Amino acid sequence: MGGTGRPESGQHGPGQSGWHTAWSAALDALEADVAATEALLADDHRLRDLPPASPWSPPPGLGLLPLDLRPRADAILARQIAAAQAVATALAANRRQAAVLARIETGGDGGPRPTYLNCAA
Repeated sequence: MGGTGRPESGQHGPGQSGWHTAWSAALDALEADVAATEALLADDHRLRDLPPASPWSPPPGLGLLPLDLRPRADAILARQIAAAQAVATALAANRRQAAVLARIETGGDGGPRPTYLNCAA
């Protein structure tokens, strides 16, 4: 145990399985959030319809991350960064597409529309 009364990173022993399980569950929840974001991007859902995201922090009282879970946490972080970049790219593409659409004249201004007149008849 460290000076804080919590297990030190990577330390295993009797009673440590609950601590390891708690960290594993916390990483499961974080990974599920990233997977949901990736799924939304893959399915081209509208990001504006999503509820506001809340920042993640580990549940209180977990202590340091177990050393053997570090590679998993690093992989989740890499996926989060990639998902954030994909969201930013998708938003920029949507803004460009909206700007192009705004420049297209639709003829829907309510005024009379020209009609075809056959002068040869």
